[in-house]
Amino acid sequence: MSAFFGYVFLGISLAAPIGPVNAAQLTKGIYGGFWHAWLVGLGAMLADAFFMLIVYLGVFHFLETEYMQTLLWSFGCFVLIYTGVESMINAGNKVQMKNTKDNSLKKSFGYGFLLSLSNPLSMLFWLGIFGSVLAKTVSTYDIDHVILYSAAIFVGLFIWDITMAFTASSFKKILTSKILIIISILSGLSLVGFGVYFGAQAVKLLFF
Repeated sequence: MSAFFGYVFLGISLAAPIGPVNAAQLTKGIYGGFWHAWLVGLGAMLADAFFMLIVYLGVFHFLETEYMQTLLWSFGCFVLIYTGVESMINAGNKVQMKNTKDNSLKKSFGYGFLLSLSNPLSMLFWLGIFGSVLAKTVSTYDIDHVILYSAAIFVGLFIWDITMAFTASSFKKILTSKILIIISILSGLSLVGFGVYFGAQAVKLLFF
């Protein structure tokens, strides 16, 4: 049982570092409420499940090629910069529209999935961290334990998702319009910053 909770904690640790998904959850939670923020995280979890499946199937060797890594960094760069710029441009408009239902829950889920799926850091993180964890687990336990501990990791991801959604939606009740605009701009800058970093990694692979 202690091993199970250890893997739950691992799941929380994997989700906790500040990145594009957490920044997006905060923004969606502030403007759309708990369900929008929660579904962004849930969409990201589906992408995580996809990465875990890739590790299980051993396809990660194909993704380690220089060509694929360059393609992934470039795609992630485009998605993050586009999303960040859009967040900053529409910061004022979002404050005026914060009580409307212009964005569906399906869009929030899809947004979280695409954001995580297009993030090469997420992919490399899962391939590296979960790949090593899986190798150790397989060599130590049977397949039933591998499935159980993989599920424990997802329990940790789920706990972090709910925590982030609750925190972001709680902020919505106490923040003023000006602070909301500032948060949108900072969130947008954060996403653009990640995008620039991704682009730099693509350039490095192409020319250096």
